[in-house]
Amino acid sequence: IAPVIENLEEMLTEKEPITVICSAKGWIRAMKGHEIDAKELKYKDGDREGFVFPAMTNDKILVFGSNGVFYTIGGDKLPPGRGFGEPLRLMVDLPNDADIVDMEVFKPDVRLIVASDAGRGFIVKMDDVLAQTKKGKQVLNVDGKDEAKLCRIVGVNHDHIAVIGRNRKFLVFPLEGLPEMARGKGVAIQKYKDGGLSDLKTFNWKEGLSFK
Repeated sequence: IAPVIENLEEMLTEKEPITVICSAKGWIRAMKGHEIDAKELKYKDGDREGFVFPAMTNDKILVFGSNGVFYTIGGDKLPPGRGFGEPLRLMVDLPNDADIVDMEVFKPDVRLIVASDAGRGFIVKMDDVLAQTKKGKQVLNVDGKDEAKLCRIVGVNHDHIAVIGRNRKFLVFPLEGLPEMARGKGVAIQKYKDGGLSDLKTFNWKEGLSFK
């Protein structure tokens, strides 16, 4: 029954363009329209820009925490763009000691790579990270000092992954070497004697790797 009700709510939600704005400290809001100049946005003293991206009111917004948990918020549930918004932690049960790693608009059949600071990770379908409650859904298992570090979309037709550590060591290998899972610690994407994971990106081998 629950999925039917949820689908009905989505159908009844008016579809309007919004720009999702979340500060580095987790104050979130939504402004109407997509023509928003990020440079003109204001934040609280001591805070700064975290995430700014276009969405629709009937979209689901995925929030990935450094605790390895994914949270889901409806685009129509975001506070309006007046002022600084509201703390994200009032909407989902993100612990005070966890940070926001990434935010993405949910798209069915899209795959993600989630990885920890220690360089362990795996591929997971967006469909498998949707959370039904404020508590979210544990996807990447982390413990001790290790934290979730990155969440990256796997590009269409991408067949390789490039990863770099804070030690500036660079590694490239076929994407098929990374398992697809719904939950776990994953496998070692890259190993480090010191430091940890810095960044990663998928790409198509024939087209080559590009980056900013």
